[in-house]
Amino acid sequence: MPRTLVTGATGFIGSHVVRLLLERGDDVCVTARAQSELSTLDGLAVRIVRADICDRRSIRRAMRGIERVYHIAGSTSLNLPRPQAFAVNVEGTRIVLEEALRAEVQRAVYTSSVAAIGPASPGGTADETHMWDAGRYGIAYVDAKHEAEVTAMRLAARGLPLVVVNPAHVLGAGDPGRSSTTLVRRFMRQQIPAYVNGTLNIVSVEDVARGHLLAEERGTPGERYILGNRNFTLDRLFADLGRLSGIEPPALKLPLPVALALSEAAQRARVRMPSPAEVRASSLNWAFVNTKAKRELRWRTSPHEDCLEATIAYYREREGASLAPAGARQPRALRLVSGILRRAGVT
Repeated sequence: MPRTLVTGATGFIGSHVVRLLLERGDDVCVTARAQSELSTLDGLAVRIVRADICDRRSIRRAMRGIERVYHIAGSTSLNLPRPQAFAVNVEGTRIVLEEALRAEVQRAVYTSSVAAIGPASPGGTADETHMWDAGRYGIAYVDAKHEAEVTAMRLAARGLPLVVVNPAHVLGAGDPGRSSTTLVRRFMRQQIPAYVNGTLNIVSVEDVARGHLLAEERGTPGERYILGNRNFTLDRLFADLGRLSGIEPPALKLPLPVALALSEAAQRARVRMPSPAEVRASSLNWAFVNTKAKRELRWRTSPHEDCLEATIAYYREREGASLAPAGARQPRALRLVSGILRRAGVT
């Protein structure tokens, strides 16, 4: 029975990975900060160690006797200030993986992101060999995930038996921190008044969790694997969410410069709207192929609509009263503006 340490076990991906490890028969130890909410671990036979990934002493204690490490902890917020994004995602990764190397673990899996690969060129798709050029967008989260992966690969070069996985935009049930599923929640609360052209790769959290275990079992140390499924334009994604939820999709699509100007003005006026970083990120072509993971890990994905339906059902069950009902339409003013812009050829 391998002794396995999981950081980020209380989060969306981590909680699903923990369950699969327990099903496999691992002796699972998880790190949790003093203030962490532990409800996602209720009823699970795990050992909880109070530790913070940015506190080397606590991580060193957590590594005692550990044979395998899954480093999943980190921030996915696009709005985290740059110093904090780098502290959590880069320095936290450095500490955890340096301590894993020091402890001479048999295997380590690091949860990176497709953000570390960067968006594909317009109209194209990216794979694991894609050349990084996303620093020009100035998005702190994206830059931090790239730097964290560079840090991880340097430790792999020093002898850490590390495999990296790069999940795309993860959806499904059980996102206690409202991380990547926030997009669906905003859709169902009709809090997306407008959007821009962009593409997202959507993948199920269950598929991503399985991909983690397959990466540990079959992945090549020093390699990375994209865990993604279906590429959606935002037009198509919102249309599918509308069909499955019964809520009318956002009516207003704006040119990127207009959307950025509105976002920046709203931020100055302290009006709640997507931040400039969120607008900029959503305008990019996050389109990827998963050929390598399917070939080398023998990873398989579920039907792409399953995770959309699961996310919708999850929020309906927990927040039904605060969501728009089936049949809800967008505000008439937004529909009128959308029609005017379409006729003018602006969108």
